[in-house]
Amino acid sequence: MPAGVADRKRPPVGLVVFAVLFAAAALIPVGYVIQAAFAMGWQQLADLVFRPRVGELLTNTVLLVVLGVPCAVVLGVGGAWLVERTTLPARRLFAVLLVMPLTIPAFVASYGWASAIPSINGLGGGLLVATLAYYPLVYLPALASLRGLDPALEESARSLGMNGWQVFLRVILPQLRLAMLGGGLVVALHLLAEYGAFAFLRFETFTTAIVVAYQAGFAGPNAAALGVVLAMLCFVVLVIEAAARGRLRYSRVGSGTQLPAPRVELGRAAPFVVGALLVLATAAVAVPLANVGRWLFATDAADWQPLLNATWQTVVLSVGGAVAALVVALPIAWIAARYPGRTARTLEGAYYVASSLPAIIVALALVTFTLRVVPAMYQTVATVIAAYVLIFLPRALVSVRAGVAQIPEGFEEAARSLGVSPFMAKLRVTAPLLLPSLAAGAALVALGAANELTATLLLAPTGTRTVATGFWAAASAIDYAAAAPYALTLVLLSVPAVALMFAQVKARRSR
Repeated sequence: MPAGVADRKRPPVGLVVFAVLFAAAALIPVGYVIQAAFAMGWQQLADLVFRPRVGELLTNTVLLVVLGVPCAVVLGVGGAWLVERTTLPARRLFAVLLVMPLTIPAFVASYGWASAIPSINGLGGGLLVATLAYYPLVYLPALASLRGLDPALEESARSLGMNGWQVFLRVILPQLRLAMLGGGLVVALHLLAEYGAFAFLRFETFTTAIVVAYQAGFAGPNAAALGVVLAMLCFVVLVIEAAARGRLRYSRVGSGTQLPAPRVELGRAAPFVVGALLVLATAAVAVPLANVGRWLFATDAADWQPLLNATWQTVVLSVGGAVAALVVALPIAWIAARYPGRTARTLEGAYYVASSLPAIIVALALVTFTLRVVPAMYQTVATVIAAYVLIFLPRALVSVRAGVAQIPEGFEEAARSLGVSPFMAKLRVTAPLLLPSLAAGAALVALGAANELTATLLLAPTGTRTVATGFWAAASAIDYAAAAPYALTLVLLSVPAVALMFAQVKARRSR
């Protein structure tokens, strides 16, 4: 089919209707923020926002982001470059060690550090735990970008007399800008949304204050006002990232050279670099896991008994959230991949804007919406699953869209030329080819849902206990031994998704 004809194709009306309905539902948290601001009125909102308490929270939260994001970027980009572009000893081992912190939820890492050093708290403790937990979110995209760069550019720079460090600073680093901005944005949004890690370390941010305000006033004006400020901070972060990114595009035509990229000789610096990476791995992985193991030896049978039921409830909610996320993601992914244009960009943008809000805002929005519009859904499994969809939808959307884009439409056309109906052609030809992408998206959503804490605490039906909320109940009561089995289970549940992400990055060069 000629390109011009393909460009003029319009998506089926029914598919667009489904995508629009899902996008409208996804914007409920955004509507909640706007409605909360107008409902309170300027005077009440100003009284609640412009007070010393909010100033303290704003200072803590801004400092956390301003200091935490650069630290995560330095560790992530530096680690990726050392693994991919230097003669680092045991680099394959370090490639795995540097991604391992993603298997440990941030609130489990804070539990490990707090049990090792009870005095750790405040901004310093929060920065330490958050940076160690989230720098892999920059490391993975930086590693993928390095694997996709054309080594010929570096060879050309060396032929002009540049040494290894100059090549890194003047050739490689500028091409990692999109990875740094994207990874930094994800880290910033995680820092704004994190509750468990900072509450455990007694470091107050907007998210921790909103949870306390909700528990005290049940989604009253105070919680809503703090939610408005937190949402504004998220939008400011999005605007800053978009402005910094601009219209940057780093791509090449063709496959580029297939030769491996030259590696910078570390020479005498190698022992110091290895030592620094071992310190990083010890702080990010060994300390939390060692303390989980230490407390496991202090458990008794009673500490393990609730774990089976909590794991079962976690699996049910996580699988439900994953399936629902695929149902929501499939229409817009299909439109974006097969019918690119303004409609697809608008719908996709609505999903991403809604998912950029912290989980606490999503939870407050669903509490307000269910109480006012559908009271029967308040604190039900359906509401928890809806929260998981809103929070983790991009994980499914990215995977499904990539899968649809990689399947040639000619396969379906060939099936239809043999007399197969359009629906059966999609079912018998496209669906089997799309299964790996669906499975990857579902796995990422399910693992995110299994580790989700804030929205689950606020929305779960009475008596529901997931592994994350079970851990939080025990850890917040300083019952470290009872929390250890839950912590171990959370780590084990996270391993498959992290392994999947790392495998996708390793496959980047072969593609």
